[in-house]
Amino acid sequence: MPHDRTQPNRGLVFASLILSGIVWTLGSVSAEDWPQWRGPDRLGVWHEAGIIDRFPDSGLKVTWRTDVRAGYAGPAVADGRVFLLDWQEHSESRTLDGIERVIALDEQTGDVLWTHQWETSYRMLMVTYAIGPRATPTVDGDRVYVVGATGRLWCLDVESGTVIWQKNYVEQYGTNVPVWGVTSAPLVDGNRLITIVGGEPDALVVAFDKQTGEELWRAVEVVQEMGYGQPVIYDAGGVRQLIIWHTGALVSLDPTTGDMFWEEPWEVRSGLSVATPVRSGNYLLVSQFYHGSLMMRLDTDRPDATMLWKGSSRSELPDETDGLHALITTPIILDDYVYGVGSYGELRGLSARTGERLWMSSDMTVQNRWGTAFMVQHRDRFFVNNDEGDLMIVQLKPEGYVELDRTRLIEPTGVGGHTRANWTRTVNWSHPAYANQHIFQRNDQELIRVSLAASDY
Repeated sequence: MPHDRTQPNRGLVFASLILSGIVWTLGSVSAEDWPQWRGPDRLGVWHEAGIIDRFPDSGLKVTWRTDVRAGYAGPAVADGRVFLLDWQEHSESRTLDGIERVIALDEQTGDVLWTHQWETSYRMLMVTYAIGPRATPTVDGDRVYVVGATGRLWCLDVESGTVIWQKNYVEQYGTNVPVWGVTSAPLVDGNRLITIVGGEPDALVVAFDKQTGEELWRAVEVVQEMGYGQPVIYDAGGVRQLIIWHTGALVSLDPTTGDMFWEEPWEVRSGLSVATPVRSGNYLLVSQFYHGSLMMRLDTDRPDATMLWKGSSRSELPDETDGLHALITTPIILDDYVYGVGSYGELRGLSARTGERLWMSSDMTVQNRWGTAFMVQHRDRFFVNNDEGDLMIVQLKPEGYVELDRTRLIEPTGVGGHTRANWTRTVNWSHPAYANQHIFQRNDQELIRVSLAASDY
């Protein structure tokens, strides 16, 4: 489908927007942090006013660049600090031994305030992806929680980096680290830190006391392996539901106790439960690389759900799949429509009611295996980062894909492929942070802070 570069409907931006149960009005939020995976509520929604409508011809203003090491983990921004995980292999290592670390930077200057690092080995990971941590830090008040690719969980003081408590998933819970590493970022809920531990046999999910690290509850039997999904909490059916998508099922738990509300079994091939479960109204969607998508309808009166539709394909090839086969990209639900990036980078629009494919576009990102784009909603549009390092402003409509503007944000430097020998392109597979009218993005060499404030152009 060709690009539609028509102007957005300006009247729409003054309407209230309802997404994933969150209601906001234009101008209601002047500035906000991005303290965890996909923003304040893990919804992938950016609320700030005063943001540019188009990119300047002269390019975006980079306010600072700071050298970093390798990794997929995105940054978190809170209370004037930026937190990031990275990795460096020992130069003499032949067994993928090296150092993981978390760094804290000054948000305004990019100066490093402190670092905390630890020795680890990536020898249990698939060698072609053994290039850094995956999980975005989670900031909660005076503490930051980080987890490395091999299952080391740290609770650190935000001002000094001092260790308050720590956990080792492998040593303490018998976790079998998946081949692409531990990716799930900790989720703070009240006094609880909810984590995907993958502990054998019945500690896939563990809630710790966020102050002390004491285990509060554990839940869900490990099936095959722990998977790569993120925990998220939605209000539905009159209660708060902790949604966990693992390799054997989509599960709803009581976040205070770990007790199960409901479960929908669904096989996930190769353990690839990656994309975050997304909800809008009564829709709850997950999508996987091989089998397509699963759509649940949430009950409005009680904590329960029924399957609305699911994919049946066992293929990954675009010409052999009709629905949405997402991998890294978390899909979007708007009204009665689903938008997402499929198995080879194809952007698709689907009916949320039936799963029927309505359109497909090859314009947003590269058409290659595991093509990726991270989509964050802002008003009636989306800021999108693709794996080639481009930043776009787009609209997603039932009629098709509308690209309003595009610019190069950062160079892709990551290696992603089955073997380094046959992979011919570099990628940027790190989710950015949108905070205080800026975007924060990293590759394997640098972290940059770039202004998106209209007043700067």
